[in-house]
Amino acid sequence: MQQRIIILDFGSQYTQLIARRIRELNTYCEIHPYNKFPKDRQDVIGVILSGSPYSVNDPEALQIDLSEIRGTYPLLGICYGAQYLAKTSGGSVASSNTREYGRAQLVWHDDADPLMHGVRDNSTVWMSHGDSITSTPAGFANVGSTADVKNAAYRIEGELTWGVQFHPEVFHSEDGLVVLGNFVKEICGSHGDWTPASFIESTVAQLRGQLGDDKVVLALSGGVDSTVAAVLLNRAIGSNLTCIFVDNGLLRYHEFEDVLASYADMGLNVIGVDAKDHFYSQLAGVTDPEQKRKVIGRGFIDIFDREAQKLTDIKWLAQGTIYPDVIESLSITGMVIKSHHNVGGLPEKMNLKLVEPLRLLFKDEVRRVGRELGISQNLIGRHPFPGPGLGVRILGEVTAEKVRILQEADHYFIKGLRDNGLYDQVWQAGTILLPIRSVGVMGDERTYENVVALRAVNSTDGMTATWSHLPYEFLGNVSNEIINKVRGVNRVVYDISSKPPSTIEWE
Repeated sequence: MQQRIIILDFGSQYTQLIARRIRELNTYCEIHPYNKFPKDRQDVIGVILSGSPYSVNDPEALQIDLSEIRGTYPLLGICYGAQYLAKTSGGSVASSNTREYGRAQLVWHDDADPLMHGVRDNSTVWMSHGDSITSTPAGFANVGSTADVKNAAYRIEGELTWGVQFHPEVFHSEDGLVVLGNFVKEICGSHGDWTPASFIESTVAQLRGQLGDDKVVLALSGGVDSTVAAVLLNRAIGSNLTCIFVDNGLLRYHEFEDVLASYADMGLNVIGVDAKDHFYSQLAGVTDPEQKRKVIGRGFIDIFDREAQKLTDIKWLAQGTIYPDVIESLSITGMVIKSHHNVGGLPEKMNLKLVEPLRLLFKDEVRRVGRELGISQNLIGRHPFPGPGLGVRILGEVTAEKVRILQEADHYFIKGLRDNGLYDQVWQAGTILLPIRSVGVMGDERTYENVVALRAVNSTDGMTATWSHLPYEFLGNVSNEIINKVRGVNRVVYDISSKPPSTIEWE
């Protein structure tokens, strides 16, 4: 039976990072809303309570009945989770005189504590809290402090329960992964056998049982997620899978032809559909970013549905949904920053059942599974690309001429990254066509043409990102090449903003 760690999410910005760190320990885990502890629990080996933007003293603070968890499963409270455990057990939590945000030095008081094995004394930990546990109830043993916080870590005697006010999941906590490893492997007893190979084996077997001899249709985008999903399904059901790859006119330079050729070499049954004119007509006059996303999503549904109707006996729609998409749909706040481009309306419209073989994986895990499946690095290593494609990299109205300009400019940027050995050092790169023109001089003539912005960022999961410090000489060469070779561009700028506060895409 597969072992499982449950993370109960109280809304922390770091909750996904907790899950990713546990997955790095080859242990399967799931994130659930704080008040949705799963009813099917026979494979649960431990529980983690996340941090939260709330104070435990707020009237609207998120609360959970822990009576079915404490004493039944090993339990670790992180930040808010630690404070909640202390307060609901009779301790006190109060606003700190000195709020801790950032690095702190942690001193351990009990070297024999199983949560602390291998953790260095005075190691750096990452704090992010305005409240502190000012007094602990009877039975709470203090095992760690910082200069400003006495009860930075504790255990509850007679239980496999711990609380830490720091964030072991963040990179800046030097021995944070050791702490999580001690909890997951030593305290919870994880076997550490959840690997890409084991995922493939179990998923292929599960897909065969779920789908039987049914036929499945999948929307390919040329990206990593849909490609890995297609290969997994192909391994499970072979020719019963049909893939549809729609050219919406918003793909990268020659991408439609190149990706189709790559899929042909992989033995996938792929139908390519040229629908550029349909999308351009639907996007005429549309300038609002959110509206553009909806037009592109609706257009894709219409084209995909039309092509799928030509197939016979299709019972399932496959999607490359990954775990961050699932988590966002379970958000405890319900806040939407921008709509996601997916085929969410298709199952209902087409009366199909839905199969999502990657819905348990983060993006980096999808890549590891893809490599284990033998998919070429050219496909697995591709940068993330927005679902609406160049439609959200053309600020303002989308036209065929603007797409031509952006495709060519982006081609020289991406080609330059590859030719100079920089492509794999960048998490995502792309070019944006700005809705402005600038004065320039070419030869003896004055020009008044378009401006493009180059964007390159480093990230692990897209939740946060820093701008890439590409060499000045490289940027200068790419700028010259774009201006000299792309008709309609006379100025190139480089975006040096990070996420947050900026997003990776401009729209």
